[in-house]
Amino acid sequence: HRQYYPGDEIRHIDWRAYGKTGRYFIKEFEEETNLRAYLIVDCSGSMGYAGKHLAKFDYARLLAACLGYLLIAQRDAVGLSLFDTKVRQRFDPATSPRRFQQITEALNQCKPGQETSLAKVFQTLVPTLKRRSLVIFISDCFDDIDHLGTALQQLRHGRHEVMLFQVLAPEEEDFPFTKPTQFRSLERDTHRILTDPHRLRQIYLEQFHEHQERLTQIAGNLGIDYCKLLTSDPYDMALGAFLDRRTRASK
Repeated sequence: HRQYYPGDEIRHIDWRAYGKTGRYFIKEFEEETNLRAYLIVDCSGSMGYAGKHLAKFDYARLLAACLGYLLIAQRDAVGLSLFDTKVRQRFDPATSPRRFQQITEALNQCKPGQETSLAKVFQTLVPTLKRRSLVIFISDCFDDIDHLGTALQQLRHGRHEVMLFQVLAPEEEDFPFTKPTQFRSLERDTHRILTDPHRLRQIYLEQFHEHQERLTQIAGNLGIDYCKLLTSDPYDMALGAFLDRRTRASK
Protein backbone atom coordinates (compact mmCIF):
# COMPACT_ATOMS: atom_id res chain seq x y z
CA HIS A 1 0.00 0.00 0.00
CA ARG A 2 0.90 3.65 -0.35
CA GLN A 3 -0.81 6.89 0.61
CA TYR A 4 -3.50 8.20 -1.75
CA TYR A 5 -2.58 11.24 -3.86
CA PRO A 6 -4.97 13.42 -5.90
CA GLY A 7 -5.15 11.99 -9.40
CA ASP A 8 -4.88 8.36 -8.31
CA GLU A 9 -7.66 6.10 -9.56
CA ILE A 10 -10.42 5.78 -6.94
CA ARG A 11 -11.01 2.13 -7.83
CA HIS A 12 -7.62 1.28 -6.30
CA ILE A 13 -8.44 2.75 -2.86
CA ASP A 14 -8.32 0.15 -0.08
CA TRP A 15 -11.60 0.86 1.70
CA ARG A 16 -10.89 -1.72 4.39
CA ALA A 17 -7.72 0.16 5.34
CA TYR A 18 -9.71 3.40 5.31
CA GLY A 19 -12.24 1.90 7.72
CA LYS A 20 -9.47 0.97 10.15
CA THR A 21 -7.34 4.11 9.91
CA GLY A 22 -9.55 6.88 8.52
CA ARG A 23 -6.88 7.48 5.86
CA TYR A 24 -6.89 6.70 2.16
CA PHE A 25 -4.40 4.16 0.85
CA ILE A 26 -3.89 2.83 -2.65
CA LYS A 27 -3.40 -0.84 -3.40
CA GLU A 28 -0.24 -1.36 -5.42
CA PHE A 29 0.12 -4.29 -7.75
CA GLU A 30 3.11 -5.97 -9.35
CA GLU A 31 2.45 -5.42 -13.04
CA GLU A 32 3.72 -7.38 -15.98
CA THR A 33 6.08 -4.94 -17.68
CA ASN A 34 8.45 -5.08 -20.59
CA LEU A 35 11.42 -4.74 -18.26
CA ARG A 36 12.66 -3.54 -14.90
CA ALA A 37 15.16 -0.69 -15.14
CA TYR A 38 17.44 0.79 -12.52
CA LEU A 39 18.93 4.28 -12.92
CA ILE A 40 22.20 4.33 -10.95
CA VAL A 41 23.51 7.90 -10.76
CA ASP A 42 26.87 9.05 -9.40
CA CYS A 43 26.54 12.02 -7.01
CA SER A 44 30.17 12.15 -5.84
CA GLY A 45 32.06 15.42 -5.63
CA SER A 46 33.72 15.18 -9.04
CA MET A 47 30.28 15.24 -10.66
CA GLY A 48 29.89 18.82 -9.43
CA TYR A 49 32.43 20.14 -11.94
CA ALA A 50 30.89 22.64 -14.38
CA GLY A 51 33.57 24.42 -16.41
CA LYS A 52 32.01 26.46 -19.21
CA HIS A 53 28.95 24.27 -19.50
CA LEU A 54 26.33 22.59 -17.37
CA ALA A 55 27.72 20.84 -14.30
CA LYS A 56 28.22 17.14 -14.88
CA PHE A 57 25.71 16.22 -12.20
CA ASP A 58 23.10 18.58 -13.62
CA TYR A 59 23.60 16.94 -17.01
CA ALA A 60 23.43 13.48 -15.44
CA ARG A 61 20.24 14.12 -13.49
CA LEU A 62 18.48 15.64 -16.48
CA LEU A 63 19.55 12.64 -18.54
CA ALA A 64 18.29 10.28 -15.82
CA ALA A 65 14.95 12.11 -15.62
CA CYS A 66 14.50 11.93 -19.41
CA LEU A 67 15.31 8.22 -19.49
CA GLY A 68 12.98 7.58 -16.56
CA TYR A 69 10.17 9.39 -18.33
CA LEU A 70 10.66 7.41 -21.54
CA LEU A 71 10.67 4.11 -19.67
CA ILE A 72 7.57 4.83 -17.62
CA ALA A 73 5.79 6.17 -20.71
CA GLN A 74 6.18 2.71 -22.26
CA ARG A 75 5.00 1.10 -19.00
CA ASP A 76 8.39 -0.22 -17.90
CA ALA A 77 9.21 -0.26 -14.19
CA VAL A 78 11.91 2.23 -13.18
CA GLY A 79 13.94 2.60 -9.99
CA LEU A 80 16.73 4.92 -8.86
CA SER A 81 19.90 4.74 -6.78
CA LEU A 82 22.06 7.78 -5.95
CA PHE A 83 25.55 7.03 -4.67
CA ASP A 84 28.98 8.35 -3.71
CA THR A 85 30.85 6.35 -1.05
CA LYS A 86 27.55 4.57 -0.35
CA VAL A 87 24.00 4.44 -1.65
CA ARG A 88 22.43 7.74 -0.57
CA GLN A 89 18.88 7.17 -1.77
CA ARG A 90 17.11 4.30 -3.44
CA PHE A 91 13.72 3.54 -4.96
CA ASP A 92 12.68 0.11 -6.22
CA PRO A 93 11.33 -0.06 -9.79
CA ALA A 94 7.67 0.85 -10.29
CA THR A 95 5.54 1.96 -13.21
CA SER A 96 3.43 4.61 -11.49
CA PRO A 97 3.59 8.37 -12.18
CA ARG A 98 4.20 8.73 -8.44
CA ARG A 99 7.48 6.82 -8.80
CA PHE A 100 8.61 9.19 -11.55
CA GLN A 101 7.77 12.12 -9.27
CA GLN A 102 9.83 10.57 -6.46
CA ILE A 103 12.75 10.03 -8.82
CA THR A 104 12.75 13.62 -10.10
CA GLU A 105 12.40 15.01 -6.57
CA ALA A 106 15.37 12.94 -5.37
CA LEU A 107 17.47 14.03 -8.35
CA ASN A 108 16.58 17.70 -7.80
CA GLN A 109 17.37 17.62 -4.10
CA CYS A 110 20.67 15.75 -4.36
CA LYS A 111 23.92 17.73 -4.12
CA PRO A 112 27.25 16.13 -5.10
CA GLY A 113 30.09 16.45 -2.64
CA GLN A 114 31.66 13.23 -1.34
CA GLU A 115 34.33 10.81 -2.58
CA THR A 116 33.62 7.82 -4.83
CA SER A 117 33.75 4.16 -3.85
CA LEU A 118 32.25 2.13 -6.68
CA ALA A 119 33.37 -1.31 -5.53
CA LYS A 120 31.92 -0.78 -2.04
CA VAL A 121 28.67 0.63 -3.42
CA PHE A 122 28.10 -2.19 -5.88
CA GLN A 123 28.79 -4.85 -3.26
CA THR A 124 25.78 -3.43 -1.44
CA LEU A 125 23.67 -2.61 -4.47
CA VAL A 126 23.95 -5.63 -6.76
CA PRO A 127 22.29 -8.17 -4.38
CA THR A 128 19.23 -5.89 -4.19
CA LEU A 129 18.62 -5.96 -7.96
CA LYS A 130 15.69 -8.31 -8.41
CA ARG A 131 15.50 -10.57 -11.42
CA ARG A 132 17.35 -9.84 -14.62
CA SER A 133 17.14 -6.09 -15.19
CA LEU A 134 18.35 -3.21 -17.32
CA VAL A 135 20.88 -1.19 -15.34
CA ILE A 136 21.60 2.32 -16.59
CA PHE A 137 24.78 3.58 -14.96
CA ILE A 138 25.48 7.34 -15.22
CA SER A 139 28.85 8.55 -13.93
CA ASP A 140 32.07 10.32 -14.88
CA CYS A 141 33.79 7.01 -14.02
CA PHE A 142 36.54 8.82 -12.12
CA ASP A 143 37.53 6.02 -9.80
CA ASP A 144 40.31 3.47 -9.71
CA ILE A 145 39.85 1.66 -13.01
CA ASP A 146 40.32 -1.77 -11.42
CA HIS A 147 37.63 -1.00 -8.82
CA LEU A 148 35.37 0.25 -11.58
CA GLY A 149 35.96 -2.91 -13.61
CA THR A 150 35.11 -5.05 -10.58
CA ALA A 151 31.89 -3.11 -10.04
CA LEU A 152 30.79 -3.52 -13.65
CA GLN A 153 31.71 -7.19 -13.60
CA GLN A 154 29.45 -7.67 -10.57
CA LEU A 155 26.55 -6.28 -12.56
CA ARG A 156 27.18 -8.54 -15.54
CA HIS A 157 27.70 -11.56 -13.30
CA GLY A 158 24.07 -11.13 -12.28
CA ARG A 159 23.16 -11.35 -15.99
CA HIS A 160 21.86 -7.80 -15.96
CA GLU A 161 21.87 -5.80 -19.16
CA VAL A 162 24.06 -2.75 -18.57
CA MET A 163 24.24 0.63 -20.27
CA LEU A 164 27.05 2.96 -19.19
CA PHE A 165 26.77 6.68 -19.84
CA GLN A 166 30.05 8.41 -18.99
CA VAL A 167 29.49 12.13 -18.48
CA LEU A 168 32.55 14.37 -18.88
CA ALA A 169 33.23 18.08 -19.18
CA PRO A 170 35.10 19.08 -22.37
CA GLU A 171 37.92 20.53 -20.25
CA GLU A 172 38.53 17.10 -18.74
CA GLU A 173 39.08 15.65 -22.18
CA ASP A 174 41.38 18.27 -23.72
CA PHE A 175 42.85 20.11 -20.68
CA PRO A 176 42.84 23.58 -22.34
CA PHE A 177 44.27 25.51 -19.38
CA THR A 178 47.20 27.82 -20.18
CA LYS A 179 47.57 30.33 -17.31
CA PRO A 180 48.82 29.51 -13.80
CA THR A 181 45.84 27.84 -12.18
CA GLN A 182 44.82 26.50 -8.78
CA PHE A 183 43.34 23.03 -9.14
CA ARG A 184 41.11 21.91 -6.27
CA SER A 185 39.77 18.43 -5.61
CA LEU A 186 35.97 18.38 -5.51
CA GLU A 187 36.04 15.27 -3.34
CA ARG A 188 38.76 16.28 -0.88
CA ASP A 189 38.63 20.00 -0.20
CA THR A 190 42.10 20.11 1.37
CA HIS A 191 43.71 18.87 -1.86
CA ARG A 192 44.76 21.95 -3.83
CA ILE A 193 47.67 22.72 -6.13
CA LEU A 194 48.77 25.96 -7.79
CA THR A 195 50.80 25.25 -10.89
CA ASP A 196 51.59 26.05 -14.51
CA PRO A 197 49.21 23.82 -16.55
CA HIS A 198 51.83 23.36 -19.25
CA ARG A 199 53.84 21.26 -16.82
CA LEU A 200 50.88 18.96 -16.19
CA ARG A 201 49.15 18.74 -19.54
CA GLN A 202 51.11 15.93 -21.16
CA ILE A 203 51.11 13.74 -18.04
CA TYR A 204 47.42 14.41 -17.41
CA LEU A 205 46.39 13.61 -20.98
CA GLU A 206 48.46 10.43 -21.03
CA GLN A 207 46.82 9.19 -17.83
CA PHE A 208 43.38 10.31 -18.95
CA HIS A 209 43.63 8.50 -22.29
CA GLU A 210 44.99 5.38 -20.61
CA HIS A 211 41.99 5.43 -18.23
CA GLN A 212 39.59 5.88 -21.16
CA GLU A 213 41.16 3.08 -23.18
CA ARG A 214 40.89 0.65 -20.28
CA LEU A 215 37.30 1.70 -19.59
CA THR A 216 36.36 1.12 -23.23
CA GLN A 217 38.13 -2.24 -23.17
CA ILE A 218 36.39 -3.33 -19.96
CA ALA A 219 32.98 -2.35 -21.31
CA GLY A 220 33.64 -4.22 -24.56
CA ASN A 221 34.87 -7.37 -22.81
CA LEU A 222 31.82 -7.42 -20.52
CA GLY A 223 29.31 -6.75 -23.29
CA ILE A 224 28.29 -3.38 -21.81
CA ASP A 225 26.81 -0.66 -24.01
CA TYR A 226 29.12 2.30 -23.42
CA CYS A 227 28.37 5.89 -24.45
CA LYS A 228 30.67 8.82 -23.66
CA LEU A 229 28.91 12.17 -23.35
CA LEU A 230 30.34 15.65 -23.00
CA THR A 231 28.33 18.28 -21.15
CA SER A 232 28.50 20.31 -24.37
CA ASP A 233 26.64 17.49 -26.19
CA PRO A 234 22.89 17.81 -26.78
CA TYR A 235 20.67 15.42 -24.85
CA ASP A 236 19.27 13.88 -28.01
CA MET A 237 22.64 12.17 -28.54
CA ALA A 238 22.24 10.24 -25.30
CA LEU A 239 18.54 9.60 -25.74
CA GLY A 240 19.14 8.51 -29.33
CA ALA A 241 21.77 6.01 -28.18
CA PHE A 242 19.39 4.66 -25.57
CA LEU A 243 16.42 4.31 -27.92
CA ASP A 244 18.60 2.70 -30.60
CA ARG A 245 19.86 0.16 -28.05
CA ARG A 246 16.34 -0.65 -26.87
CA THR A 247 15.17 -1.07 -30.47
CA ARG A 248 17.98 -3.47 -31.27
CA ALA A 249 17.41 -5.39 -28.04
CA SER A 250 13.73 -5.94 -28.85
CA LYS A 251 14.45 -7.54 -32.23
